[in-house]
Amino acid sequence: METLTLLGQVLAFVAMVMAGALLNRITGLEITLSCLASGVGAGLLITTFGWDIGLRAEFVQDQVFYLFLPILIFQAAWCLSPSMLKLWAGRALFLATVGVILTGAVCALVIWWAVGHPTGFPLMMAALTGAILSATDPVAVVATLSRLHAPKDLATLFEAESLLNDATAVVLFTLVMGLAQNPMADPSILAIAGRFALVFVGGVLVGVVLGLVGQGIIRYLAREDLGMIALLLLAFGSFFIAEHLFHVSGIMASAAAALVCRAGLARAESAAIPKLSDGLEWFGLLFNLLIFCLMGLVITFDMFLERYWAMAIAIVAAIVGRFAGVYFCQGALRLAGRPLPRGWPLLLGWGGLRGAIAVALVLSLPVALPGWWTVQSMVFAVVLFSLLVQGTTFAPLLRRHLDSI
Repeated sequence: METLTLLGQVLAFVAMVMAGALLNRITGLEITLSCLASGVGAGLLITTFGWDIGLRAEFVQDQVFYLFLPILIFQAAWCLSPSMLKLWAGRALFLATVGVILTGAVCALVIWWAVGHPTGFPLMMAALTGAILSATDPVAVVATLSRLHAPKDLATLFEAESLLNDATAVVLFTLVMGLAQNPMADPSILAIAGRFALVFVGGVLVGVVLGLVGQGIIRYLAREDLGMIALLLLAFGSFFIAEHLFHVSGIMASAAAALVCRAGLARAESAAIPKLSDGLEWFGLLFNLLIFCLMGLVITFDMFLERYWAMAIAIVAAIVGRFAGVYFCQGALRLAGRPLPRGWPLLLGWGGLRGAIAVALVLSLPVALPGWWTVQSMVFAVVLFSLLVQGTTFAPLLRRHLDSI
């Protein structure tokens, strides 16, 4: 790819984000929806005038997975308060592991059964769809929680569970993708579970070590500007080292590195934390909005005309899977004597919006996989339903819950 073409693509995408920001300012439309609309408008212009901006599916896959996901996960992990996380880490981790795996499995089985076309849409593609849709994005929900002065514990649980289930879902997606492209010689449940645990725990260990190194470097530099550079290096470097040197989860490494680095700086009472947080916040916002612009650019009306039934199935499956995962975890936590407060499972279930991570994962699907376009259509439909229906009805549901306690 020529350097000038690459520069043109970068400028085009940032211009789409700016167009979305202006639309948000003019109409009051939620910022992610505004950027989605900006991407759709750009796609219509490109089609109408026959422009070739050099954007190809094979370019998008690598860019999304290796550039977008690490910073999104790292920034989400960095924003978690270490003190509040300690209170809810156990339950959040349970929801984000057992709950995510169960959500993905139920979602996959519902889709596979409802589609009913094992040759055109095999079980492995349904499993990929379930893995993608098991990740949640709490950005809009957490903003609502803050606006309505909901308990801080609830917001922390939403954020912590979402961060951890994002990381788990990406690991699950990577594992299923690997099985789809290179089937295992021993495809037993035990072998798959062992591979999942190795990739998951290995990524955490790499992230912990690099997070300790990162916070030491930032403290030694004692400069906020250089600290920001070190933080970006940690975000992308932890992902790269885990994936390419140790062949474990880069996403888990990025998340663990952020948590450990932030906790180390907090213990040292570093004055750089607010500035570093501000820098990561705008960087994460840019990449989050770029994801929605890209979604708008690749979404087509043909998806709604040709895949409307698959889209409807996916929406139902995503809701059923999410509630199944949350309420199963609530039952298990109740048996362990540590249940979630009354009403929280309902809020977690309906507030489990799908967003940037789901879009990023589905955009990274190789087009050589059978049914990739159907999977993309399904995920886009669920994300739109999350933003337009779940996101707008969560506030009344939360308000009713707060009034009852």
